[in-house]
Amino acid sequence: MFYEPVPMTSTCRFYCYRKYRDEINHNIDKANKIALVFFDMDGVLTDTISSWKLIHDYFGTSNERSVDEYLKGNIDDLEFIKRDVSLWKKNGKFASKDIIQNILYGVPIMKGARECIYFLNKHNIKTAIISAGLDILAERVTKELCINYMSANGIKSDKNGRLTGEGILNVQLKYKDKYVKKLAKELDIPLEKCAAVGNSCFDIPMFETCGLGIAFNPDDDCVKKSADIIIEGKDLSRIIPTIKPFV
Repeated sequence: MFYEPVPMTSTCRFYCYRKYRDEINHNIDKANKIALVFFDMDGVLTDTISSWKLIHDYFGTSNERSVDEYLKGNIDDLEFIKRDVSLWKKNGKFASKDIIQNILYGVPIMKGARECIYFLNKHNIKTAIISAGLDILAERVTKELCINYMSANGIKSDKNGRLTGEGILNVQLKYKDKYVKKLAKELDIPLEKCAAVGNSCFDIPMFETCGLGIAFNPDDDCVKKSADIIIEGKDLSRIIPTIKPFV
């Protein structure tokens, strides 16, 4: 589950999945106070465009055809994940989970991420990762940055630690708003007191569900137009001044 990084463009480079997904209720009041911040992971909390792509690069594989089929609704998230994982082989056999972990443990944390999360924690603002990336990396980031909650996708392995070619679906890429609503409800936090930070068109549903949407180093104008605040460049600490008025 990944897409190829390209320089920022004026229009979205993907088939627009939003043409056929359910519409989102836009009647969310704008934030005047923030109690919970949702973060995308790849390209936001971590300085990599996609945790899935890193692994494909390692194995010399690509799933461009699956990306197109997924965005057009021809295959679902679990099939998309399965097609990705089925490519990760060495000498004709599925790779070990250790190899995947070693690749992902080398992913750098985004500049300014520690300062950003520290600020939020200091002001008793809850934090959460909502990512269609891999939970191996999300768990590491959650621990390193002291993030409160995390949802991401997984991969199955057998008793010997070798991949089975199957995935674990926890977050649907095109429906991140579902997980925003679920956690906000569990924590009894109104959506207007939630903020979302993301960089791609797949984060737009989070922006539209929360009281405050922050486009961080956005991929294209579609992301910019959907956000309340735009932060250019790779420094997550630049979000702090935009959050201060809502503390």
